[in-house]
Amino acid sequence: MVASLSLPRILRVGRGAVGELGDVITELGLGRPLLVTDAFLAGTGAAERLMAVLEAAGLLPRLFTGTVPDPTTDSLGAGLIALREHGADSVIGFGGGSPMDTAKALGLLGVQGGQMRDYKAPRTNLGPALPVIAVPTTAGSGSEATQFTVITDSDTDEKMLCLGPAFLPVAAVVDFELTLSMPSRLTADTGVDALTHAVEAYVSRKANPFSDGLALNAIRTIGHHLRRAYTDGGDTEAREAMMLAATQAGIAFSNSSVALVHGMSRPIGAHFHVAHGLSNAMLFPAVTAFSAHAAESRYADCARALGAATGGDSDATAAEKFVEALRSLCQDLEVPTPQAHGIDKDEWFRLTPLMAEQALASGSPANNPVVPTADEIQDLYAQIYA
Repeated sequence: MVASLSLPRILRVGRGAVGELGDVITELGLGRPLLVTDAFLAGTGAAERLMAVLEAAGLLPRLFTGTVPDPTTDSLGAGLIALREHGADSVIGFGGGSPMDTAKALGLLGVQGGQMRDYKAPRTNLGPALPVIAVPTTAGSGSEATQFTVITDSDTDEKMLCLGPAFLPVAAVVDFELTLSMPSRLTADTGVDALTHAVEAYVSRKANPFSDGLALNAIRTIGHHLRRAYTDGGDTEAREAMMLAATQAGIAFSNSSVALVHGMSRPIGAHFHVAHGLSNAMLFPAVTAFSAHAAESRYADCARALGAATGGDSDATAAEKFVEALRSLCQDLEVPTPQAHGIDKDEWFRLTPLMAEQALASGSPANNPVVPTADEIQDLYAQIYA
């Protein structure tokens, strides 16, 4: 099997890396970036500090703060206006997954035009697109290193997976100091998101030796550090480890794939506005229990990397221990069920058939060790509700 691998051309990783953002953009021969972020990072002053870094490097940046959580097709309009008014030659995604996904979408639409639904999976988008530089502020989405973006169709509430090299950032600046102010809930949700990326990349039908090594290392690192980062947000060693693991997991799934958890997670986010990492966490143990028998040795490797099993355990035992370890982790991180999160039961079960259809249509479940039917997906949605 030949693996087709794609990574950002430039990766700057480590404490203080964000201070080198201007140099990175200059090295790329760019000069008029649109800095895409959200109101929160604008309100904290972080966006203005980054603008100062860019201006000090002799660049001509413009700030756009109109990113919304789980970006929608409607939310892209103002960004496209800002992009064209500025004559931007590049886009910087600064924040969590939503600003980075928005930046990727603007980079493509700013060159090719059309509607975002024109670019959704299974289409593979090759470009052209404006160069995207990603600066993550959470340790989770891995979007800084992936050739994916997720945008919700405002007309249908479909959370559209869009993929291809056109969405791969040309550069990523990964500085764990940007995560030190993350609250515990966001730390938990983004951390489980990163773990899900790593595990699904490893058990995916598209896994390969390149993605395997990164995935297992990310699982190992998250197993040692996620609870620490959740308990003590000022633990710089844990924060640094989680940031690196999230990027490694992003590279892993970008060069392998995600699977059933992500396929089922996107509709939950679209219809009930649940944060992506949290909806992953709600699904993770149940979907793993459903899938583990079809790839016991792979899930066993994940268990050993996480520290949930030893080399003395059989693969079957280790896979079972992995499911239990995920349940324990979600309990420790206080992950709520959909019911506890406040989602109405009648509405949940009314939308379950549609969510199952949308999950399958995304293509991600086809990469799962067990390719589910729509009825099996509906049953999993029912299992996790309460």
